[in-house]
Order: sequence, then C-alpha cells, then structure tokens
Amino acid sequence: MKISRVLALVGSVILALLLVVPFLIPVETSGTGTYKEVAGEGATFATAQGVDIYYEKTDFVCQKDKDCLNPPVIFLMHGFGANTFSFREVTEPLSALGDVIAYDRPGFGLTERPNTWEGENPYGSIGQDLILDELIAQFAQGRDVILVGHSAGGTLAAQYTVDNKDSVKGLILISPAILSTGGAPSWLNWIFSVPQLDHLGPLLVSSIASSGMDLLNESWYNQALITEEVKAGYRKPLSVIGWEEGFWEFNRAPRSFDVKDRLKEISVPTLLITGDSDTVVATADTEALANMIKDSVLVIIPQSGHLAQEETPEDTMKAIRVVWGILTR
Repeated sequence: MKISRVLALVGSVILALLLVVPFLIPVETSGTGTYKEVAGEGATFATAQGVDIYYEKTDFVCQKDKDCLNPPVIFLMHGFGANTFSFREVTEPLSALGDVIAYDRPGFGLTERPNTWEGENPYGSIGQDLILDELIAQFAQGRDVILVGHSAGGTLAAQYTVDNKDSVKGLILISPAILSTGGAPSWLNWIFSVPQLDHLGPLLVSSIASSGMDLLNESWYNQALITEEVKAGYRKPLSVIGWEEGFWEFNRAPRSFDVKDRLKEISVPTLLITGDSDTVVATADTEALANMIKDSVLVIIPQSGHLAQEETPEDTMKAIRVVWGILTR
C-alpha cells in the first residue's frame, strides 16, 4: 500500500509539473516594431476580413496596342514563408499587361497578425479565400482577374478558382504545391488548442528564423544568386513584434483544400511554370498537373529551382507573354 501511495504521489507531482511548468516558460518575441513601423512610411494596407493586409500596387503601363481603359488586374499570391518580396523581379514587367497587386497573406510578410477575430479565422484556407474575395472587390470590380500563385500560394489560387469559377479569367501557377500540400493532418488540429502547447506554440515555431534560410537555399538552383539583399528581404518580416504568434496561428489554423480532387473543374486558361531543378515542389509534380488540368500550358525553365520568378524572371516573363493572349481571351 505504501508503494502504491508513493507512486500515486509521484504521478500526481509529474502531472502537476506537466500542466503548470509550460506556463512558467517565458515566450517573447524577437520583433522590434509594429507591422506598420516595419513596413515604413508610405506603405499601403487594405482592410479585408477585419485585417490590415499589406499590399504593393504597380499600375498598368499602357501600351499602344492595348486596352488602356479597362486593363486586367493581376493578383500575386506568395508561398509559404515568403512575402511580396518574392515577386519583386516580375511586378514591373507584369505591369505592361495589367494592374498588379502583390499582397502578404496573414501569418507572413508585413500584414497584421491578429490573435483574436470575429467570424472566419483569417489564417485558415476559408478565411484567406474571403480575404482574396474582398481584395478583388476593392481593386478589380468589373475587371478581368488573373491569379498568379507560387507554391502554397498556387494551392490557394487554384482552390479559389474552383470555388469561384466566374471570378477568375486566367490562372498562372508557379511550382504549385497542390499534389503535396504539406503541413499536419487536419485531424491533429485539436492538439494545437491544448493550453500548454498553445502557450509554447510561438516559441516552438520561432525556429523558422533559421530553418527558413535552409528552405531558401534549397529553393534556388544557383545559390550564388542568394545575396545578402535577398536574405534581408526574407528576414524583414521577422522584425515585426509578434511574428512568432502570427506564424503559430497560421500553423494551427483550419485548412480545407479539396482542389487536388477537383482539378477537372478548372476551366479557365492555365499556365504552369516550374524550374527543371525544383526539389521543394518536385518538377514532376507540376508536370503531372499539366495532364490533370484541361488544356493547360506547361513551361519548364532550365537551370531554375523553386523560385523561378526570382531566379529566372526573364524566362518566367517570356512564358507569360507567350500565352497571355490565351489567358485573357
């Protein structure tokens, strides 16, 4: 009896420690300024789903042989761990084709990182669909919409297209993470709400500050092109106070992607672009999508990795220009 009592007491102490100790671990941010302070003077934000969405607008540069009165609007949707910076090499060239809106998805970049909200979770897939809905209403009312999605942003762009068939005119997917979306299974989401884990969550995901650089290295075929300026562009959002909490909220947000099973429903003209050396989203995955999306056009860029729009922007733009007439017909 004495041994059983001792074991019960020890068990109770261990359980109490497991329940209490996590809350005694301090969780602090490495950020030094608010999202608006880090964005700087003159930065632009649009409110969607109650969240300040950081965006960069590049106005259409009218060409003599183009419709100057009602150009299409091109929305740029970045991938996991990225931000508008990843499109910097193609925004100006794209502006010869239409107005360009690049924006930071919740959890990334310089967009607000709320920890409370009303209605749909802005970090989840449905919430991000609704955010794009509002941005289209604000910037492209009555105009043709072209979605450009890279990696995880490509998954969102394709999902939005199958869910809103009449809202999208054309689709450009650069190394889209559709066949392998990654992340934890949805049935595990409940564990992220355990109070102890929720408290430690921002601390647990803060390692992206270093592991993100490993992903950046893997994303380029020619790593010599990853300059200090490039690294700084990706690290800038890590200066935002509370970026860890926002990233934690993104990771535990609900996701309901079914576009992988609905690819036959994509009826808009679609261009698929991938680097021939993409190991983040395998080149073969994008090639496979070309056989699954009816009448899609596939372009494989030589000596290019996961970030073709950054590493090989001229080839990426050449591919877009060649099929632009098809995308907007």
